[in-house]
Amino acid sequence: MSEVLTHKLLPTYARLDVTFVEGDGAWLTDDAGRRYLDLFGGIAVVGLGHRHPAPLAAAHAQLERLWHVSNLYWTQPTEELSLKLSDRFGGASSFFCNSGAEANEAALKWARKVTGRTGFVALDGSFHGRTFGALSITGQPAKRAAFEPLVPGAQFGLEHVGPETAAIVLEPVQGEGGVHPLGLELLAEARGLADEHGALLVFDEVQTGVGRTGSFFAWQELGVKPDAVTLAKGLANGLPIGALLVSDDAPTGFEPGDHASTFGGNPVASAAACAVVDAIDDALLAHVKELSQLFTSAFDARGLGLLLAFDTERPAGDVVDAALERGLVIGSAGPNTIRLTPPLTLTLDEARQGIAMLRDVLA
Repeated sequence: MSEVLTHKLLPTYARLDVTFVEGDGAWLTDDAGRRYLDLFGGIAVVGLGHRHPAPLAAAHAQLERLWHVSNLYWTQPTEELSLKLSDRFGGASSFFCNSGAEANEAALKWARKVTGRTGFVALDGSFHGRTFGALSITGQPAKRAAFEPLVPGAQFGLEHVGPETAAIVLEPVQGEGGVHPLGLELLAEARGLADEHGALLVFDEVQTGVGRTGSFFAWQELGVKPDAVTLAKGLANGLPIGALLVSDDAPTGFEPGDHASTFGGNPVASAAACAVVDAIDDALLAHVKELSQLFTSAFDARGLGLLLAFDTERPAGDVVDAALERGLVIGSAGPNTIRLTPPLTLTLDEARQGIAMLRDVLA
C-alpha cells in the first residue's frame, strides 16, 4: 500500500508524530481527540495559555476593524503597544517586526548605525536566530557550519570587546544553548565593558521576556539594564510579532529608510500583544515564581522563572517521545537536556500533575 501524502513541507523540522488541532489553557488536543498537558508552550510562546480570553478578544475585535495597512501610516494598536512597552522598560522606543531573528537583525543594524563600527561580541553557546546576521552572532558552530561564510565581525567571549565593537549581544538566560543563566557578575562585566569601550549592550530577551522569568524583562530581575532589548515569542501569545526596544538613554540611530518590515506592527498582532502586556501583572509574576520553585525542587532544575531545564542520563529525545506517549508535552535543549517552558498561567494542580507524569517517564 502506498503511503498517503499528508504534506509538502521542506524538512527543516524533525517533527514528532502528532497533529494538534485545538488548545485550551495548558491543554492541547490532537486530531484523534486525545488531550495532552502542555509544559512547553510552543517553546515559551503561549505564555498566557492557549486561547486566553484577553488576547483572543483583542485579536477578534481588531480583525473586525483593520487587518493591515503600510507602516507609512499610523495604527492605533501599534502606537498603544509602543507606549505600553516603553512604560514597562522605563522609557524606550520600539521597532516592530515578526520574529525574534528579525528583532535581532534590527538590533545589529541599529548598533552599526549608531556607533559606526562593525564588530559584535556574543557568547559561546548563545542562540540569536537562523537568519544570516542573527546566525553570525550565534555561538553554536554546528548551527553555523553549513551556511558559512556568514556576516563578518562577530567574536565570542567578552575578552574580545574593544574599540571596533558596535554591540555586545547577550541572552540573560541562554535558551537553546541549554538554559544557562549568565549570572549577575557576567552581565555587570558586560555593562562595564560596553561603557568603557563605547559599545552598546543588547539583551536578547526573545525567550526570557514578557514575564517568563518572574519579571516583565529578565534584566529587571537581574539588575543590569541594557541599552536595547529584543522581544518576540511570548509577546502576542502565539501571533507572529517581534520587537526591538531602544532605551531613551541610548541614541535612536535610525532615520526613515534605514530599516523596515512590511508586516511589522501588524494591527491584529499588536492588539493581541497589548492584551498580553496588560495581563502580565504583579499577581501573575508572583505565580510564575511560585511555579518555578515547584519545578526547580522537583527536578533540581536550573534557569529562571519558567524557563527551566535539567539534564538526564537518557537521550532527551527519548524522554520527550515517552512523555508525549503519556500525554505530556515537554521539550529539549541539548542531547541530554529537558526543557520546561509551560504557560505562565499553569495552575498549581496542573503543575503537580505534570511533575508526577514526568517523574513516571523518568523512572
